[in-house]
Amino acid sequence: MSTTLRNSLDELETPALILDRRRLDANLLRMREHVARLGVSLRPHMKTAKSAEVARRALPQGGGITVSTLREAEYFFGHGYHDLFYAVGASPQKLDRAAALMRRGARLLLALDQPEAARAIAERGSALGLAFEVMIEIDCGDGRCGLDAQSSALLEVAAELRDGATLAGVFTHGGHSYTGRSPDELAAVAEQERRAVTAAASRLRSTGYDCAIVSMGSTPSVTHARDLSGVTEVRAGIYMFGDAFQAGVGSCSAGDIAVSVLATVIGQYPQRGELIVDAGALALSKDISTNRFDDERNVGYGLVSGDEGLYVARVSQEHGVIRRRGGELDFSRHPVGSRLRIQPNHACITAAAYDRYHVVDGDSPAVEAEWDRVNGW
Repeated sequence: MSTTLRNSLDELETPALILDRRRLDANLLRMREHVARLGVSLRPHMKTAKSAEVARRALPQGGGITVSTLREAEYFFGHGYHDLFYAVGASPQKLDRAAALMRRGARLLLALDQPEAARAIAERGSALGLAFEVMIEIDCGDGRCGLDAQSSALLEVAAELRDGATLAGVFTHGGHSYTGRSPDELAAVAEQERRAVTAAASRLRSTGYDCAIVSMGSTPSVTHARDLSGVTEVRAGIYMFGDAFQAGVGSCSAGDIAVSVLATVIGQYPQRGELIVDAGALALSKDISTNRFDDERNVGYGLVSGDEGLYVARVSQEHGVIRRRGGELDFSRHPVGSRLRIQPNHACITAAAYDRYHVVDGDSPAVEAEWDRVNGW
C-alpha cells in the first residue's frame, strides 16, 4: 500500500527513513540492464527493501523474488508474488507455515545444506501430503553456510530429498565479496561463485538429479561479474538502495545512494567539534559492515549527505555524534533544529528499524508518498 502525501521533510518527526525515488529507479534500471547483458534472470533479494512498492519497480514485468523471512514471503505473496525463494535454512518448526503458503498457491523454494535438514523437510512434506522444493546451498569461499561442490555431502543431501521433497537447484552467496577493494577483486569473487555453483549443478546432473536452477549473487559480485555462463539467475538486493559501504567498494557512487535517515540537530559542541543529532544506534544501526574506520575513508556509522567530510563518529541508543574529517566543522551551517540526511553504512540493517519509507523525488523537499515495509519473522 502506498499513501500519497503532501508533507515537507521539515514537517516529519525524526528520525525518519527517506527514499529518493529518482535514485531508486535509476539503480533498478542499471541492474536490470546489466543482468540482461549477462544473459541471466534477476531474482532480486527483497531483504533490504522489504516493500511491495519497491518490488514492483524492481520487476516491472513480474518474476520471482528472494526473501529472508517467512513473514516477507507471506507479505509478498499477498502482493501478487507467487515465485518465492526463502534463502535461509528453514527450521522444522517453520515447515507447516511454509506449507500453508504453498497451499495458497505459492511456489516456495526452501534452502538447506545439512542431511538432517533434508531428511526433516522430506519427512514433513510426506506427512503433509506435499513436496517441498529445495535449493542446496554451496560454499564458494564465504565460509558461512554451504557445501563444497566436490564434497560427498552434496550427494548425501540430494539423496535425502525424496517423497516429501524435490531438488529444485543449487545456490551460493559470495559474502566475501564485501572484502573486495577493486573491480578486479570483485570480478574474481563473482567467478569463484560461478565456478562453485555450476560445478555443483554439473555434478548433480551427472549423477541423475534434475538441477534446473543455478543461482548466485551478492550486489558487489553481480555488479562486477563479467561472465555468468551456466548460471540461470542472480540474487542481489542492496543495489536497489546502495549505502556508504557499497560506494566504498565501487558498487555504486555516493550520488546513487537512494536511502537516508533524516535527523534533527539537537546540540552543538564547538569546543570538541561535534554536533549531536536525534538518530543513534537504533535509528542508524551499529553495523559497520566491513568499514575499518580508516583515516582515508572514515564512514563511521554513516555519512552526512550534502556536506562532504561530515560523518557519524559514534552512537548511543538515541544519540548520534557528528564530526568532520579533514577540517573544522562549520557550526553556522547546522544550527540547533536544522535537519541532516545521513547515508547509512549498511542500509539493510538501518532500514529494519522503520515501518515505512517517506518517498521524495530527487532534491525536492516534498514527501510525495509513504511506502510500507514488512519487518519481523
